[in-house]
Amino acid sequence: MKELTIHSNKREEFIILDQKLQSFIDESNVQDGVLTIFVPHTTAAVTINENADPDVTRDIINHLGKMVPHHAGFSHSEGNSDAHIKSSLLGPSLQCLVSDGRLVFGTWQSVYFCEFDGPRSRKIFLKLVEEK
Repeated sequence: MKELTIHSNKREEFIILDQKLQSFIDESNVQDGVLTIFVPHTTAAVTINENADPDVTRDIINHLGKMVPHHAGFSHSEGNSDAHIKSSLLGPSLQCLVSDGRLVFGTWQSVYFCEFDGPRSRKIFLKLVEEK
């Protein structure tokens, strides 16, 4: 298992993790298996989506903001209930296939760390299980 640290620069942003994930796979020497990515934060998430057009991630952030506005009269005293809800909608973990030592993606896919309550320093845990 490996722990990564990610630094977000905005309250809401998507950060591509592909290179960090591939480096972990390369270090492990595992050729075939399953990589689990887990974010241990209640106001952040991970997702897989398009990497070719940055408007896609901007659209996701903007639409989530319309669905769950930052200031919508929530009861939670910290003022970040929207971030908790957005994190729950996208989820704290993913599993990705590894084949021939590479992540298995569609043509335009990437793994994104999703920040909803930044800027912050965040942890991500990676675990790669080798196929026997």
